[in-house]
Parts: sequence; C-alpha cells; structure tokens
Amino acid sequence: MIKVDLIAGARPNFMKAAALCAVAPQFPELTLRLVHTGQHYSEGMSDVFFKELGLPEPITHLGSGSGTHAAQTALVMERYGTWIQGNRPDMCMVVGDVNSTVACALVAVKEHIPVAHVEAGLRSFDRQMPEEINRLVTDAIADMLFVTEESGVENLLREGRDREAIFLEGNVMIDTLFRMLPRARQLRTWSTLGLQPKAYAFLTLHRPSNVDDPRTLAEICEQIQWLAERLPVLFAVHPRTRARLDALPIRASFPESVRLVDPLGYLDSLSLVADSRCVVTDSGGLQEETSALGIPCFTLRANTERPITLTSGTNTLIAGDWQKFRMLISQLVDSKDKSEHEPIPFWDGHAAERILAQCMANWTRGQVVHS
Repeated sequence: MIKVDLIAGARPNFMKAAALCAVAPQFPELTLRLVHTGQHYSEGMSDVFFKELGLPEPITHLGSGSGTHAAQTALVMERYGTWIQGNRPDMCMVVGDVNSTVACALVAVKEHIPVAHVEAGLRSFDRQMPEEINRLVTDAIADMLFVTEESGVENLLREGRDREAIFLEGNVMIDTLFRMLPRARQLRTWSTLGLQPKAYAFLTLHRPSNVDDPRTLAEICEQIQWLAERLPVLFAVHPRTRARLDALPIRASFPESVRLVDPLGYLDSLSLVADSRCVVTDSGGLQEETSALGIPCFTLRANTERPITLTSGTNTLIAGDWQKFRMLISQLVDSKDKSEHEPIPFWDGHAAERILAQCMANWTRGQVVHS
C-alpha cells in the first residue's frame, strides 16, 4: 500500500483535491490521506467545499490560519513536519500555488519524501505575485510534475527540468467542474437572486494588485458602475476585498444593479458562472472554468499563467485598458450569438485518473524515489 499525503489548504485546492479523491477508489494500491493545512478555515472558505464536493474527512488539520506569507508558510512547515514524524507518507502530493503548496513540498523534500506537484509549470512571469514564487520553488524541488497545458511543459524544460519528470495529463479543476455541473445547473442560483440566465455579469476580485491600492480599486469600481448600466452585476466579494471596498466613497454610489454577496459555495458559484453572460475576474481558476464552459471572461490583470485560456479559450486580458473593456462588453451585450470553441486538449474530465495512474506506474518502476 502506497500512502500519499494530498495537501489542501485554500479554497482553490479543495476543487483540485476533490477530483483526485473522487477517482482514488480506482487505485486500491494507493491510499490518499487528505491533509488540511487550515490556510482557509471558515465555513464560507473551507467547510462548505468539503460538504458539497464529497471530500473525505482530513486525516489531520494543521490549523495554520491566516497571517503574513512568512508566518503562514512557516507555521504550515512546522506543523506538517511534526505530523510526518509519526505518520510518514510514501509520497506528498501538492496542488496549485498557495503557501500550503510550497510549505509542504519543502518539508517533504527535506525528509526525502517524493513530491508530486499537480498543476505544475504555470507561469505569469510576474514575481510580484506571491503565487509565482510558490510555483517556481515547488517546481524546482518536485519529483513528478503534472501539467495542465503545453505552455507548462515548455516552461519547465526551459528551467532545466528533466522531460521524464514532466507529464501533460490535463486539468483536475475541469474534472471537478464536469462532475458537478449537472448538480450546479439544477440549483438555478441565479433565480434565487432575482436574475435571468445569460443576462448578468459575474464578478470576483481578490488579488492584492487590484484591491490593496485604493486608487486602483476605485478605478475598477467606476467600470463596475458602467457595466451595471448594461448588465446586472453579481459581485461575490472576498473578505479582504469587502473591507477595502467599504472604505471607498464610491461604494456608496453603487446602483441597485450591483449585487454584493458573500463568498459562495462551489455549487452556487458554478451555477452562476455557467449561466452568466460573462465573467469579470482576477481569478486564475475562473479563467479555466469559463474557457471550459464557453463563457466570455474578462480578466483584470496584465498577465496570466494560463495562456491556453487566451489562445484556445474564452479569456481576454484587460490590463487596465478600460476602452478595450467597454468595447468588448458593448459588443457582447449587442451580440446574440454564442461563440464556439474547440475543447482544450486533455481538459476532458479524466485528468485525475491519468495522474494517479502515472503515479502508480512510476512508483512501480522505482522512478519517484527522492534522492
């Protein structure tokens, strides 16, 4: 029996971990042990995802909580290090790019435990983003690198990683999306919020570059007001964003067509995205989900670590070009046609199966023993 610690600590991790847990029974030689680091710990940011996604109870909860990047990373490292002293896994599988990802990978590699990174190779080439540092460090030390798109393979090869350690297996986020989409559509969450399908914009904001500078956030709010004159806007507000938003004078002038709601569970969020006219966001995961669903996505960033959503998906980078934003929104509102997109390679709902099968194959050949 191969014991694999599957690390999940923040909201985007849970959807990725859920895909792997869902197919784990197909691999009886593997035991996935879900380790919850506690990076996100509230009902709205953690517990609801376990209920909705059918995630198993964590084998341990490290309770790291919030804090600075340094404090949070250090606490996860300390507590995961203590955990594995009495509960050593055969492999540590980390997902995504949050602080928990790099923290547990560092602990495992120093204990000579093989590390598998799911969603490896993504690069924004913007080292101002904390996630970019986490990606670079994790990919430098991981033994198996599971990639979602071809650009990830190219990035890792350019950084000197061995081709035999890189596996293009697809996107586990999309596995979970396809598995949960029928249930999400049945919810018709838009109806409970007084909206009409394909007649509203879904908005999220959480990145420091957008919400921490009052001038930048105020500028975005002006565009939200403009958008709300053309489409009702449903704004799912991240806790850190709400505090900064409420401090702005412009917040008081939001029209009634801008609806602010607390963070949503996965099913409600997916229901709203799937039936929206468009999504406006700075989220990496939503860039992927909208591309899989064929929903236009306007990303309020100057870069993306997921370039396939630009070339083969429905994503457009705005990068503060509000003239471009208004032109594209106006075209979208006036258009009745739904643009067609070819499916993105390997985003077929079976990435998790391929990943676990590859882990088994490599383990059997003795190719994932960390040196």
